[in-house]
Amino acid sequence: DLAGGASARNAQPGTRIRHTSTGRVIDVLAKVRSHLGEHFARAGIVADPDEASVTFLGTERIDVLRFGPDGDGVTHYVSLGCSRHPMFDPTEMVTDALHGPRAEVVVSLRGASPAGLARSVAIVAAAPAVEGLILEPDALIDLESPLWDSSPFTAFLLSRSDIDDVPLTDPLPPVTVLSATPITGNEAAWVRLKGADAMREAWVQDGVDVLDPRRRAANPT
Repeated sequence: DLAGGASARNAQPGTRIRHTSTGRVIDVLAKVRSHLGEHFARAGIVADPDEASVTFLGTERIDVLRFGPDGDGVTHYVSLGCSRHPMFDPTEMVTDALHGPRAEVVVSLRGASPAGLARSVAIVAAAPAVEGLILEPDALIDLESPLWDSSPFTAFLLSRSDIDDVPLTDPLPPVTVLSATPITGNEAAWVRLKGADAMREAWVQDGVDVLDPRRRAANPT
């Protein structure tokens, strides 16, 4: 994954929205891409990101952008495509399909790029369109299979990231970029039992570095 250079920069289909009150066309993914570039440039990552594109049957393309590594040796893998459409619970009656929440996800890890990670990031980013999931802080996204080759992690725990929300033209809500932390099956079970904050507290107490792709699992009690 992400072994080659950046792919074409053209906007993805279906990303442009015509604002009903002003008539202006908003290219959501272009705004997100520009915002990400500015964020990582401030962090010292000025090179264009490498990209991988993933398409699942019946869905629109999800790109995964690789920024870094930064000065701390951390590489950031960011989805681009989830925010193309707002997210809604399929069981709810939706009367306004334009103003729902929009999100992307970022996975941050030290070291070399793990083979297979880009696909897992894309699966999470496609989940709102495929399964009707709402990506939000404290959500547990369990893929029930290794997140990359030979990985002990099988799920992601979502939280707020240090990337500011991407503003869109008012009254559209901004795009939130959520941090997706890889977790093990046992940690996922702990999240279901005790909650996301309890898991994060256990990481701190156990001295777990969640940016380490070879880290041990926390052993909360």
